[in-house]
Amino acid sequence: MSLLAAVGQARALDGRETGLQATHQALNALGSAAPILGVVIASYQYEAQQVINGVASLTGNMPLIGFSAPAGMTSAGLHPHSVVVALLAATDARAEVQWLAGYTQGSREVSQQLADLLKRKPKQPSILFVDGFNADAEQLCASLPAGVNLVGALSSGDLHSGNAYQIGGTQSGAGGLALARLEGQIRVGVGTGHGWQPVGTHFRVTRSRGFWVRTLDGRPASESYARLFGYPAREWAFPPLNHLARLYPLGLEQSDHALQVRSPLRIEADGSFRMNAAVSDGSDAYLLTGSLSACQAAAKEAVQQAQAALEGARPVLALVLTDVAWQMLFEAQPGADIAAVQEALGPGVPLAGGYTLGQIVPGGKGVPQFLNQHMVVILIGEPEEKQK
Repeated sequence: MSLLAAVGQARALDGRETGLQATHQALNALGSAAPILGVVIASYQYEAQQVINGVASLTGNMPLIGFSAPAGMTSAGLHPHSVVVALLAATDARAEVQWLAGYTQGSREVSQQLADLLKRKPKQPSILFVDGFNADAEQLCASLPAGVNLVGALSSGDLHSGNAYQIGGTQSGAGGLALARLEGQIRVGVGTGHGWQPVGTHFRVTRSRGFWVRTLDGRPASESYARLFGYPAREWAFPPLNHLARLYPLGLEQSDHALQVRSPLRIEADGSFRMNAAVSDGSDAYLLTGSLSACQAAAKEAVQQAQAALEGARPVLALVLTDVAWQMLFEAQPGADIAAVQEALGPGVPLAGGYTLGQIVPGGKGVPQFLNQHMVVILIGEPEEKQK
């Protein structure tokens, strides 16, 4: 076997010690195999540079990519205030990581840099992490070449302060793009799913601007939710309701009658919804609600899609990028979403993941797609011919 993976997880007082302990666990599981890539999912409560220093103290110049999250995931379940490190080792594959700084300040220029990188080898599997609070990921996806093999997520963290970051190599920050590219004897399969369905309530988006949905049916957006759920409109501007609104996203009707999920980051003091993707005036929108059973079924479906996309390759690592709404929904049963993934995946495949503010998946022959509210399962596998 030329492709191996291992996952470590730790919780300590500071980021350096936590990153070091998690990496030590993963290296011990790898044995003598040399890692070619590290994926880090770190609690936003740790300083990014400290986490990097802890990991790099054991791995040296190994390419490193990662993002912040309110909680990490492994096969053992959910891990708040922790660091999860996944290491990939290979003899017939390699990885490279780029850090593109200043995306939120100069999005068009950095988007063009990213597009130029992806154009060189469009079929090469690539993983991208970008800021979830300030980046326009939908615009970023639209600016990329069609057919590129790109998957990733938007980093999350403290919903109240907007504190989040990405990691690319030895660099980190809130406003940059972190890109990892894989080449050689390696295959990547991607599957998606979500458990939110329309409940019959229809809205017309009557005023929006950029990331803000101002009015639904001519009323402040919070008033529309107040009428439905019984809480006064003013209470939707404060915790916990201003963030729990993500549990009730909008399903925007598309030309093919499918519903595109768009989720609020929060509800503002003026009653508008702060999104992380633009919503057009005049859009028809439906209230969506999720259920535990539907999300667990969607998680299993995402695994099955990813397995099918591997086309016979042996999976060695599962990366799970799940919307923060799932964490809210499963609060009474923390880790039940990961348990559903593990059940579908079966034993023996290391798993690492975290909660995100949006997901990016390949668009087939089109440009990559930006999603809200989904679980994305990424299976990294060894091609069948290498297993013989």
